[in-house]
Amino acid sequence: MRTITKKPEVLAPAGTLEKLKTAIHYGADAVFIGGEQFGLRSRAGNFDFDEMSEAVQFAHKRGAKVYVTANMVTHEGDEQGADEFFRHLRDIGIDAVIVSDTALMQICVDAAPGLPIHLSTQASAANYQNLNFWKDEGLERVVLAREVSMEEINEMKERVDVEIEAFIHGAMCISYSGRCVLSNHMENRDANRGGCCQSCRWKYGLFDIAVNGDRQMVGAGEEGIEEKFSMSSVDLAMIEHIPDLCEAGVDSLKIEGRMKSIHYVSTVANVYRAAVDAYCADPDHYELKQEWVDELWKAAQRELATGFYYSTPSENEQLFGKRRKIPQYGFIGQVLDYDPTTQIATIQQRNNFKVGDDIEFYGPGMRHFEQHLTELWDEEGNAIEVAPHAMMICKMKVNQPVEKFDMIRKRK
Repeated sequence: MRTITKKPEVLAPAGTLEKLKTAIHYGADAVFIGGEQFGLRSRAGNFDFDEMSEAVQFAHKRGAKVYVTANMVTHEGDEQGADEFFRHLRDIGIDAVIVSDTALMQICVDAAPGLPIHLSTQASAANYQNLNFWKDEGLERVVLAREVSMEEINEMKERVDVEIEAFIHGAMCISYSGRCVLSNHMENRDANRGGCCQSCRWKYGLFDIAVNGDRQMVGAGEEGIEEKFSMSSVDLAMIEHIPDLCEAGVDSLKIEGRMKSIHYVSTVANVYRAAVDAYCADPDHYELKQEWVDELWKAAQRELATGFYYSTPSENEQLFGKRRKIPQYGFIGQVLDYDPTTQIATIQQRNNFKVGDDIEFYGPGMRHFEQHLTELWDEEGNAIEVAPHAMMICKMKVNQPVEKFDMIRKRK
């Protein structure tokens, strides 16, 4: 008989307050956000202190936690203001701060005693001796390097009594996470201080320099060369391996993507919530549901693989050549209200849709239904054929009851 000593936390990304509320509504036990300083996502919708306070109140009321990333590598002067920043986080009620730089850790300990510190994946913790070191330093949790294997995780949990957080879904780095300086070289934007331009995602030409100095592109004109060479990695997905993660004792299952949409956050959180709940409720009779795998492919993402968990990635885990699988659905709207007497739903449009479209509603708990859209009205009740304007409010009759914050998508 399989036994699970602790149900793992489902940890979702939240680039904005809207995404935070969406993630928790769709089943996340915790979310991670960025502040306006000391993080690695300068282009994400980072939180000011007032937004953090609202986020904490919303999350704690629903039994969820909020972690703040402060995982940049500090150069001289970058640490200025960190003491006040960490004190604010503690006083607001943030549940933990995620840090990689030891200077920031020391500032946090001195300025905000009582604020838990989690080691960021940027610190590349990849063996149990490393985890032992951080435990002795007083850290409650280590976010593992993305490059560790499942075998290594099992050994860590056998040898070290510290919480482990591991990435289970989302973008992967083609370099060793926390060690890349390609962005610095290409665009003078420091990847480890929040400025990564994702130059590994660019398209590159591969040239053969002949003896006479002429350049000739390798593969130019040859049949089968779909695009220029790329270093870009596929995305991570561990939906088919939830039992391995749970049995290894991973404490927190982390979904990447603070810059992704509410459609992505809701879809991925919904799926992993369902899988974790199903496995922990009855490990001996757990079965992976194909609908979970199919659901993940309704959100915009790259191709999917298991990263370093079971083997070293090969060229098959890189994105060049013709895409092998493409998501078939697009996000079109969110339910704002529903009147059960008239069966009319009020919708906020996010992308174009029109009368005649086949659409799908979904909500927390993997609720789904499809319908053909036959009638559409604007906010004043005038019949319209199409909803073309971003964020416009419209109304439609629905075949089944829906709830506020349910999402709508359609096939592309």
